[in-house]
Amino acid sequence: MLTTTTRLARATATTLLRSRLTRALAFPHDVDRYLELVDPLWAHGEIRARLLARDVETDDCVTLTLAPNGRWPGIAAGQHVQVGVEIDGLRHTRCFTVSSSAHRADGCITLTVKAQPDGRVSRHLVDAAQPGSVVTLSAPAGQFVLPDERPRRLLLITGGSGITPAMAMLRTLIDEGHDGEVVFIHYARRYEDLIFGEELAGAAARYPWLRLIRVITGEPPRGDDLGDRFSAEQLADVLPDWRDYAAYACGPAPLIEAVQTHWREQAPNKTLQIEFFQPPRSTGPVSGGRVAFAGSDLAVTDNGASLLEQAEAAGLTPEYGCRMGICHSCTCRKTAGRVKNMISGRESGDGDEEIQPCVSVPVGDVTLNL
Repeated sequence: MLTTTTRLARATATTLLRSRLTRALAFPHDVDRYLELVDPLWAHGEIRARLLARDVETDDCVTLTLAPNGRWPGIAAGQHVQVGVEIDGLRHTRCFTVSSSAHRADGCITLTVKAQPDGRVSRHLVDAAQPGSVVTLSAPAGQFVLPDERPRRLLLITGGSGITPAMAMLRTLIDEGHDGEVVFIHYARRYEDLIFGEELAGAAARYPWLRLIRVITGEPPRGDDLGDRFSAEQLADVLPDWRDYAAYACGPAPLIEAVQTHWREQAPNKTLQIEFFQPPRSTGPVSGGRVAFAGSDLAVTDNGASLLEQAEAAGLTPEYGCRMGICHSCTCRKTAGRVKNMISGRESGDGDEEIQPCVSVPVGDVTLNL
């Protein structure tokens, strides 16, 4: 517990760091530039965290334990953060979901990161990040979270690294002494790809309210595990009363699209919370319209890819974080034309508005302020 003297000292220090005089004396650098010379975690203006441990989950996935500084506000299970790392002298920022409980007693958080073939930041964190290094964090964000009144019957459907937000939810419920029913269906290609495999199996054996169903799609299943991909028949077989559960699904696009379609057709009035862990795919016809990038006087013919991908193919380098519609880092202004959001299926209006190009495709001619 902080003493009155300590609180007063911190308040005084904060006031000094925010003062115009301090900023003037620090010019041309920010105050944090000088604080980090003393301790990399000292920062007046940003959240920083020190890497304490690196634990291997699979051949291409690790869990990183981070100790944030005092600016960390806490998190709701299922939320994500923007992680900033320095690679070859340049700062890169990408979006990752926190996998630890919202009630972790030591104040640390964990990020479970799977290396992507073209993911510079994810591969750096998996292959090169070492204990003692420091990263920056954004404030947590995201709506893929449990309601404050926890569901008494909860269905979690995950695939691959999409298990991370669901694992944060489960760990949080365990820390809260939850005793409602939880059915956890996880899809993986191979047994060696299972993330949190031992922990989940142990939790299912320990807590009678947790039922674990593993589905192995790329090799013969063992024991009570299932094979094949998600289907209406498979879900009805393992959980006949699935409509009675609050459902959360997170994973690669094919899985989430199949789950979405099933709920839309069979339970349109039931709430399904979804989150993609791979970019969603465009399933509609290619418009063939003209995609103009007003900020650079470039234009291309729509090829059906996301507007972010089409901008990159044209030689532009727009900002992005997750490429899945989660973090909003790529948000830009559409000044003319209509676009379709690949996650919600909603079409925009014709006028001036902000869109997420990573999950949007053109509907005819469109102009972006990029």
